[in-house]
Amino acid sequence: MLRQETVEQSLGLNRGEAPTAGRGLAGALGAYVSLTKPRIILLLLITTVPAMIVAQEGMPSAWLVFLTLLGGSLSAGGANAINCYLDKDIDGIMYRTRHRVLPAGRVEPERALLFGIGLGAAGFVLLAVGVNLVSALLATATLGFYVFVYTRWLKRTTAQNIVIGGAAGAMPPVIGWAAVTGGLGWPALAFFAIIFLWTPPHFWALALRYRSDYARAGLPMLPVVRGEKETKRQVLLYSVCLVACSLVLAPVADMGALYVGAALALGAGFIGLAARLWSTPDPRASRALFAYSLVYLAALFVTMGLDELLIS
Repeated sequence: MLRQETVEQSLGLNRGEAPTAGRGLAGALGAYVSLTKPRIILLLLITTVPAMIVAQEGMPSAWLVFLTLLGGSLSAGGANAINCYLDKDIDGIMYRTRHRVLPAGRVEPERALLFGIGLGAAGFVLLAVGVNLVSALLATATLGFYVFVYTRWLKRTTAQNIVIGGAAGAMPPVIGWAAVTGGLGWPALAFFAIIFLWTPPHFWALALRYRSDYARAGLPMLPVVRGEKETKRQVLLYSVCLVACSLVLAPVADMGALYVGAALALGAGFIGLAARLWSTPDPRASRALFAYSLVYLAALFVTMGLDELLIS
């Protein structure tokens, strides 16, 4: 699953302002919904549907798409809710996260944990019964990796946390592929590699801006451990690898000229902004790359789906 900090920042949330808690049933429901990080889930779904279209070589049935997205959303929402439970201590320390639901006391931590477990279990059952067992197992394995490997271990122990942990965020298109085909394949691995390589430059562009906040919470993010210069260098290296990988998808998945042209144009913009970040101390460079990275990922996958629909 894509990191909760990245998407929330992209949409202007968690800048230190206190949220409106609301009262009664509506306020309680809103608090639980916020635990699932619905904006993150939206970005995940954008990468799932195009993968399903490529796997089907056309548009899959609306029912299959609906069940896959619903099951994936439940699983991702459960992972995010458990993440909130495990991160409640550092969320209360960091300035931009201290008003989240658990640090603000709007939901009891134990209830948030049970809520997350329940969503994850519901996602597995829905996918296993309504889609196929492979997609259900992949979604549940992703939840476990995100919760136990990334959140519980990597995030607090190594500067490579986002690199290794990015595997969780790279799984939605793989799950989408499995939902259609019942298995895996080279295109699914290429989808995975694209998002896996996209995650570090995307996240580190944000981490550069909030380096002091991460340091305050004692999190070993790359800008804190290795400094800004090394972080910017790695952002550029990963950006070049990302664009190369996006082009490899063309022969692997038999993509057409529309996708290739979009991958080249979008990739040139990504590398250009990464090079600018590397060469200038201007803090606006990190903001520009972070914002563009969201557009890049969405546009690349949407174009992927459109390319397949036009040639099928």
